[in-house]
Amino acid sequence: MSEQMILQGKLVGIEDFLLAPAAEDECALAGGGEQHLLAGRSHWIALLAEVIPRALLAEFGLPRVLLGSSGGGQFLLVLPGDSCGPAGEFLGAAAQGIETMSRGHLKLTWAFTENLGDWSVVRRRLAEDLQHRLAALAVPGGELFEPFPCPSHADGYFPGLARQLWEAETVGWSPDSPARLALGASKHTWGLIPNRAPDTVTVARHMAPSDDGQSPADLPALAARAQGRALWGVLRGDADNFRIRLRRAQTIEEYVQLSVLYKQFFAGELEVLCSQPEFWRKVTILYSGGDDFAAYGAWDALIPLAREMQRLFHRFSEENLREFPGPEGKTISMALALAPDPAAALASVFQEAGRLLELAKAADKDCIYLLGRTLEWRQLADAAELKETLARMVGEFGSSRQVLNELSRFYRKGDLAWGQGGEHFEKPWRFQRRLNRVLAGARDREVHKLRAHLANEMMGRGAAQVKLRPAGLVALEWTRLITEV
Repeated sequence: MSEQMILQGKLVGIEDFLLAPAAEDECALAGGGEQHLLAGRSHWIALLAEVIPRALLAEFGLPRVLLGSSGGGQFLLVLPGDSCGPAGEFLGAAAQGIETMSRGHLKLTWAFTENLGDWSVVRRRLAEDLQHRLAALAVPGGELFEPFPCPSHADGYFPGLARQLWEAETVGWSPDSPARLALGASKHTWGLIPNRAPDTVTVARHMAPSDDGQSPADLPALAARAQGRALWGVLRGDADNFRIRLRRAQTIEEYVQLSVLYKQFFAGELEVLCSQPEFWRKVTILYSGGDDFAAYGAWDALIPLAREMQRLFHRFSEENLREFPGPEGKTISMALALAPDPAAALASVFQEAGRLLELAKAADKDCIYLLGRTLEWRQLADAAELKETLARMVGEFGSSRQVLNELSRFYRKGDLAWGQGGEHFEKPWRFQRRLNRVLAGARDREVHKLRAHLANEMMGRGAAQVKLRPAGLVALEWTRLITEV
């Protein structure tokens, strides 16, 4: 038998492609608008990383067991040495089709190396080969700067993919169009529904249904389903230092095991969560990758979705990563960006959520950026409890604007004092006096207990000064959004 070769493929330029401007007729002819364009692009990328390696094996009659890992924009295959030439031609045709369909924004690159030596040595050779190929793609005057025809845009391929995927049962591949995946019959097909086929493509694809249940809900419909203010948002999450965790894998088996574990967690748990009653009409999955995910929907559903995903990821890491030393890949950070209005572009809010996620990761690990603050997950739990207290107080008086605006002014004043001068000039009794003034007409003993609880939760004491807790502002904004009609 000939020597074994390791093939690693990777899609490059994913974020640039997702945020690239639409062609003039790309949205209009599909009737899906900008929302379905971004969703269709995301699903296409997710499917490419799953279908391309499977199609390669099927086209050359190679067994499915040679597929090591796939998804998240990359894949790993073990191939017989004599199949490298045909595999390179196959990937070259797919790469050309991908560049054409993405107008040069998305590229497929790959590397071969012998399956010899320790995995750390094999992985380094693959990484070096990929780096050389990536550098060649960026050479001025190369393919990157050539114009690309867009036959897929004329019929609204990407928005159409988003509208059809939510109820499709199979995905297919044909050598005539190696990058244009089909939902349905083709030369090679794979199931999209778990447990109905021996080789199922794992893709999270839940979409909140429209009111008539015939199509995915649009952004205004999702915003209208939110409690309080009618707004939608985008939630993005990413496992912390996942690349470091993969680089520490000692064998190819361990590398594949980790890759598959993470991919199945994000795709499986996200799909199951979004099928729950509190999420299924409010949240649509944009994508799930090898170590990250994105979803959009009614803003009030995205916060509990984030908390539940963090809880599940914590349990996942405890159960599956206990034997791996170090904290890398065992925590998750997220960010929620709210649309400035229901008619905002999904791509711009998606981009903002990515920026906020970077801010959260720069500040710390295992945290979330939410409503103007980066919080640790335990602080988000505190904010949720405080939000319930504030909502009860607002309900007692029926004057959300008075209560919340008064507290917000105090909070922002104190926050500004800390930020500008390094000293905090508000005294604890001033905070108590403001609460007393807001609750001046209250006679209910329970309300005064809530007031005392609120004061304790929103501030810590030291050196006769009030230190406002970071969860306080998040709770205030959260309550304001929920109680606003």
